Amino acid sequence: MPRIWFERVPPPPVVATLPESIEIIEHDDGFDRIEDAELVIAGRLSYDAAVIARARRAWAICRTGIGTDRVDVDAATEAGIVVCNAPDAPTQSTAEHTWALLFAVTKRLDRIRARHRRGEPDLYRTHDALELGGRTLGLVGFGRVARKVAAIARAIPMNVAVHDPFVSDRAFAEAQVSRVAELDDLLGRADVVSLHVPLTANTRRLIGARELETMRPGSILINTARGELVDHDALLDALDRGHLAGAGLDVTVPEPLPPDHPLSLRDDVVVTPHVATATDRARIGLMEAAVANALAVAQGRRPPDIVNPEVWERRRVHVT
Repeated sequence: MPRIWFERVPPPPVVATLPESIEIIEHDDGFDRIEDAELVIAGRLSYDAAVIARARRAWAICRTGIGTDRVDVDAATEAGIVVCNAPDAPTQSTAEHTWALLFAVTKRLDRIRARHRRGEPDLYRTHDALELGGRTLGLVGFGRVARKVAAIARAIPMNVAVHDPFVSDRAFAEAQVSRVAELDDLLGRADVVSLHVPLTANTRRLIGARELETMRPGSILINTARGELVDHDALLDALDRGHLAGAGLDVTVPEPLPPDHPLSLRDDVVVTPHVATATDRARIGLMEAAVANALAVAQGRRPPDIVNPEVWERRRVHVT
């Protein structure tokens, strides 16, 4: 009987989809009993080489999310463990949250609510919200979430420019967005820059002091991808100098960002604690996708969202 280990208690609708032949491992905290599992459902914990060594029975580690930066894929591959992600489930919720942050920052919602609560007078005359219509949205990365964000932008309407060297010209044409070959050109053109790339060795601190200085004066940065993409100290400096008009961050370093962190205390920055996918539908969808990948491995079928296919090619077939 294959045993499936959940990082957190799965919701009842997900449990109902499990075959009777699957045993759920209950654990207290952290990685307790992960060494007993053939299937691992991973969420926000970090699965480094030491954890993967503990999961010595595992056939698959399946994430409830797009990114795999919290899993040492190389160590899993060496151990013969299939790694999967869930690329489709968080698309709508993350795109919506991107726009929630963008609107909150440009309409100065935190600032105006605080001033209203303090009873300040003449708020209409002194409020300084921004209109987005006719302005340029710059997307760094053009995967599922970014394409949904672009579709919403066109309805406002905004001009959409995108930097992504790994996407075909056809995809840009179909989405009716402009392709920008160089990141610096995009940063210098956009009124709002929104990040939608995975965290890799090449994208860590993708937006640092030089890139922030390249952005247009008075522009805005939005990040719903990974906190490590942005140099937070450089971002603070750009905000302090007034070079940027604001920022919206759902991902930070560390996570969650302490309430007394300088970014948390600013009224031109909206920080949320990595909750873009914490919606009624996304929570279930992410877990269902991860479980579907795990069950495919357990039944000897190639999982739909495999990250390290080389493991599958040399796999031992496990049939329940």
